[in-house]
Amino acid sequence: MDRTAAVEAIFERVQPPTTFEETVERLGTAIKVGLLAAGSKLPPERELADELGISRSTLRQALTALVQSGHLMAARGRGGGTFVADAPPLTVGSAPDRDKMRDVLDYRVAVETGAAMLAAERCEPEDLDRMRELVETMKEGETDFQTYRRADIRFHIAMAEAAKSHRLVAAMTEVQGDMSELIALIAHPEEVLAQSNAQHARLIKLLEAGHSTGAAELARKHLEGTEHVLIGLMPSAT
Repeated sequence: MDRTAAVEAIFERVQPPTTFEETVERLGTAIKVGLLAAGSKLPPERELADELGISRSTLRQALTALVQSGHLMAARGRGGGTFVADAPPLTVGSAPDRDKMRDVLDYRVAVETGAAMLAAERCEPEDLDRMRELVETMKEGETDFQTYRRADIRFHIAMAEAAKSHRLVAAMTEVQGDMSELIALIAHPEEVLAQSNAQHARLIKLLEAGHSTGAAELARKHLEGTEHVLIGLMPSAT
């Protein structure tokens, strides 16, 4: 693969804590804008993982997500490897206004991190049981996005309900509606859904422990991951 300065930037080291999602964003964006041409072959896994500064397991998860979304294809055997799809899904719908999208994402940070902090302080056993049920529903629905998304929305609203704030529940409901409009514009790789739901499960443990700071930090990481995936898989503006 020829390496221009722009292509070199794709393979710079990824920064934690959202290495999986940032790798999806980095490669997805490069495919979307044509820096990684259709049919081109990615470097070998070991080399690519070293360049990005991530583990091979994290790289494989990101590559799997991009295969599932239709951006990459994997070939086995002699001459095999990971290739940019011949016709990657450059568009799924109309690209949103970037300023409005930024407003939605920023509003979500304020609502979700606040909800996580208060839920850690105020949640009751029945709140946690409900959230655990929704995590199980999402786990079962990783191959059925509509089932997964309905449970996902309900999970985040349940966290606001656990914070015991009517206004926060209303705000969470609003922001989940806005997020659904953005999420509908991208593919929904099973690997991304599984990663996201694993964070849901970890968040419940922090809420149960009453760890408000840790819950807010994980919620922020969760949201940052979603942003990386959205940016990487979002259709280009026309």
